[in-house]
Amino acid sequence: MYEVPGFWGIHGCNLMQGERKFQNDNKTIYSGHDFEDMEFIITDIFNKNVMMEFNSTRGNWTGFSVYSSDVAKSHNNPVDKALREIQKKKLCTKLLFSDNMAFTPTIKLKSVKQFGGSHPAVLVCSAFDFYPKQIKMTWLRNQQQVTTGVSSSEVMPDGDWYYQSHSYLEYTPTPGEKIACVVEHITLSKPEYVFWDPSLPVAERNKIVVGLSGLLLGFVAVISGLIYYKKKSAGYITLCNSKDNKGTIMNY
Repeated sequence: MYEVPGFWGIHGCNLMQGERKFQNDNKTIYSGHDFEDMEFIITDIFNKNVMMEFNSTRGNWTGFSVYSSDVAKSHNNPVDKALREIQKKKLCTKLLFSDNMAFTPTIKLKSVKQFGGSHPAVLVCSAFDFYPKQIKMTWLRNQQQVTTGVSSSEVMPDGDWYYQSHSYLEYTPTPGEKIACVVEHITLSKPEYVFWDPSLPVAERNKIVVGLSGLLLGFVAVISGLIYYKKKSAGYITLCNSKDNKGTIMNY
């Protein structure tokens, strides 16, 4: 069971009348991994003494003195119960899904090879580290929603209240087409469009650049060696010819 104290101090109300102090505290207790169970508690306090309490699990008011017991009985009616349900939804549910508790998904799009399928490749759209659990993932091809060749995983816990979800699209690459993964979540003010870029990933491009750079350096080294070898050979031949010419002159 998780109790979030930051939610009930905000909704408290304190009134002073002379030396008398009236205090009203609202508190929500969340339980379950996804906080699906919420218990809403309203406590009325007079001069530090708890007089009356409403508990959404019990669904009624309870008085802790003769006077407050009579007041609690008058509050235990269908109209008040409906009002407390509205109050619970307004204070607890909306706060749970507010910016204090919600986390925006991290979205990644990649292509993987398919073996044995009717299409040569599969696009995988992944959403990580989001909360709350509810999320919608769809595909667009040339601005038209795709319904065939689409599958999705279950929304899975990612640890520390986060979730992850994956959607798959089987496809055959076609020049000029635009494919996008569309993600909708309560933390997003509008749907998030992630377009597939068929060009090589940055890591692959870096590998190619490094390989070409190494090949170019090797080529330059070979050419430099050949030039040096030719220059050295030419100097050696010139020196030999010069010695031969001197020897001939001396013989005459």
